[in-house]
Parts: sequence; structure tokens; C-alpha cells
Amino acid sequence: MAKIKIGLAPTRRSIFSAPDAVKYANLTRHKLRELGVEFVDIDDISEDGLLHDDNDRIRIAVKFKREKIDGLFIPHVNFGTEYEAARLAKELHVPVLLWGPRDERPDENGIRLRDSQCGLFATGKVLRRFQVPFTYLCNCCLEDAEFERGVKNFLAVCNVVKAFQNTRILQIGPRPFDFWSTMCNEGELLEKYNIQLSPIPLPELTAEMRLAKAEGTEAAKVVAYCRANFNIAIQEEELLNVAALKAAIRRLAEKYGCNAAAIQCWNALQGEIGIMPCAANSLLNEEGFPVVCETDIHGAVTAVLCEAAGMDEARTFFADWTVRHPDNENGELLQHCGPWPISCASCRPTIGYPLAFDHPGAVEAEAKHGEMTLCRFDGDNGEYSLLLGSAKGVDGPYTKGTYVWVEVENWKRLEAKIVEGPYIHHCVGIHKNVVPVLYEACKYIGITPDLYDDNEAEVQDYIHGV
Repeated sequence: MAKIKIGLAPTRRSIFSAPDAVKYANLTRHKLRELGVEFVDIDDISEDGLLHDDNDRIRIAVKFKREKIDGLFIPHVNFGTEYEAARLAKELHVPVLLWGPRDERPDENGIRLRDSQCGLFATGKVLRRFQVPFTYLCNCCLEDAEFERGVKNFLAVCNVVKAFQNTRILQIGPRPFDFWSTMCNEGELLEKYNIQLSPIPLPELTAEMRLAKAEGTEAAKVVAYCRANFNIAIQEEELLNVAALKAAIRRLAEKYGCNAAAIQCWNALQGEIGIMPCAANSLLNEEGFPVVCETDIHGAVTAVLCEAAGMDEARTFFADWTVRHPDNENGELLQHCGPWPISCASCRPTIGYPLAFDHPGAVEAEAKHGEMTLCRFDGDNGEYSLLLGSAKGVDGPYTKGTYVWVEVENWKRLEAKIVEGPYIHHCVGIHKNVVPVLYEACKYIGITPDLYDDNEAEVQDYIHGV
């Protein structure tokens, strides 16, 4: 699991029961520990461990910044102090989760101890005034299933935001001339989202490959791994080139501080190294370092988002939308030459030859069926959005490369979205439902979510714990 650290700032208001607020704050702390959530507390700053005093709030902000929290959780353990919650959230610039425990029945004298729900209404209004985006988990009990689901969903949202805001892509070579669809605006990505590119020419890659082969140790480990996990249908020297390429990309990524890569992959690269890069890409993708094809920078950004949404519980795969299913009106073939991680495969993969090229080094395997999320970050004319939705794997004809036939709710609706844009024929998939995570993360990173299943209310209900 990816590690996310949140700041915990339970809040109260003076006119309601202070002891009951402390009680529920401590119950919340206990539940978070039970769930394995890493959090930074305020019990060493506030005398009662609660946020309601402005001097405490200033010191809390200092502590949370020092601890580099990834998100802020503000349980309203009684009504809450809405302006302190908003001031703290505004200063920290991280995702914010609002929740309060469900209030008990009034006693025989008509006295209520907390009014937590009412306070959430007030804080939501003030956060909107402060222009602070936030995630809301509906008023529920700590032991309700929706509490655990909502907290884990929020942690994944924080992981997406953290990854997106720290993205640097290793660009290996320029885009192939024929791929005008994968052009991107490097300056705009930096200005809007702090997404940085680290472009390197192909000779820098080949030089690193020669070094990896000369040193031998790392390349030998990769060759042994391939022999243990793949069927090998290429020559020994070609397999060594696969291993050297994998090692070279990893070294260059570490050198330039990158968390994903986009590689030219054809045709100049094959002439330089004698192989397709697909198998090396597959190996890196299996390690959780996304590598995408055809210098598709937006595709690499998509992979970063999707990988983070999965919280290291599943690997992502980079695919082409290709052809309609011959027998299923809502079916489509997702395929690529062979960069998919082996954990996606339904069988033992083979390193061999691709569909449309003469050089070896591609991977062949059908992916597992089951539930998937498919998504694509892209933009036209300065406007960016994230296409996302659900799919399931279905049976279909054999095809070369790494592939899977999928069924969606309404293919024609999805097809129109892809053609009309701002998307292209590339997408990223993951064998996990991360649609609510990606949808909610969009509000924090300034991207418009575009749900191809047309189910926005259903996704919002899931996030809210309905």
C-alpha cells in the first residue's frame, strides 16, 4: 500500500458538550489506528486535543506543514468551529475530508450533546466562501462500513493529488513524426499543473544501455527474472538488450527524478538497439514505474494518476482503443504491442515478435478479465479533462500482443467522446474500480472529470457514503 499521512484536527464548539467532543475525538483516533491510517495529531498543541482556538490553529498549521501531511481530516465531534476549520484548510492547500459522527437521540429533557451534523453544514458553507475544495463523507457512525470506505477512498484521493503535483516525465526521444495526436504543450503542463518533462535524446539512452551491459550484474538479474516469468521466443543477445534497456530507463529515471516515462518506441529506436522496447516497458510497469508508448506525455500523466488511485494494489496497463468486438455491440479490443505488466496477464506471457514490426522484444498475453477502470487525461486548446469509467473483460478472438476485449455500458457514447475529444486512441486501464477516487481527485488538481458511463450521481453517492 502507498503511504499517505493525514493531519487530524477534530473540532468542537463551546456551547455543546466538551467532554462528549473529547470522547468522540478519541474514538475517532482509535478507529483510524485500527484501520492502519497514519496521522499527525494535535493533542500536543490543544489542551483538549481539539481545534477551536485561533492561537492553537496557528501552531497546528506549523506542525502539519513541518510534518508534510498529504491531506487534512476534520471530524466534527460536536458542532465544530467552522471558521477555524476553514482558516486551517486554506493555509495548508491539501485535500480536506469533512465528517462527523451521527448524533444520538436527545435525552429525556430534550438535551442534545453535540449537533455534529449541523456544524458540518456550517463548515461546508465557510469552506466554499474560502474557495477551499473538500470531500464530504456523510454523517455516519464510526463502525459503519461507509466510514472505512470513505476514509480509504480519501487516502487514495490524497495519493493521486500528491503524485500528480510531483510528476516529472522522462521523455525518451521526440514523438514519432506520424503521431501528431500525441503532441503536447510542455510549457502549458508546467504552468498549469507543475508537470515537468525531462527530455533525453536516444544516444543518451543507448549509452546507458552499454554501461548496463558492461557492468552486467543488474542486466543478468533481469534476464534471470524474464526466464523465470516469461516464455522466451527471442535470442539470448536480444534478451540481454531487453534487460539492458530496462536497467537503462530505470537509471535515467532516477538520475532525472522522474516518476514515469514516455518512450519513442518506433522506428528509430529499433534501428539503434535492435529490439522493440515493449518487454522492458512491461518489466518497469510491473514495478509500478509507468512507461508508455509513442512519446505520449498525456498517456504517462494518465498512468501516474491511475497508478496512484490504485494505491499499489494493482498495476496499470497502457492500451489502444482499436476495433469493435465482432459479436458484442458494446465490446472493444484494447491492445498494444506488449508493454503490459505481467500481473495483468491471464496466462504466462511470451517475449517474442509484435504484430506490425520486424524487431523482437514485444510481449504476448491476454489480460485477465473482470472489473476494470479505463481513463485518459488529455487536453485541447488549454482545456484539460479526464475521461473515465468502468469496463469488464469479455471473451473474444485471439490477437497478437498484449490485449483484452472489454465491454462497456454504451460503446457508441464512449466512442463519440473519444473522437470528439479532447482524447485520442490511447487509454490506461487497471483491474480495480478507481472511478470514485479519480473523479474526486479532479476537484483538487483542476481537471474536469468526464464520466463516459453518465453516472455522476451514482459516483457522488459512493464518495459521500450513501
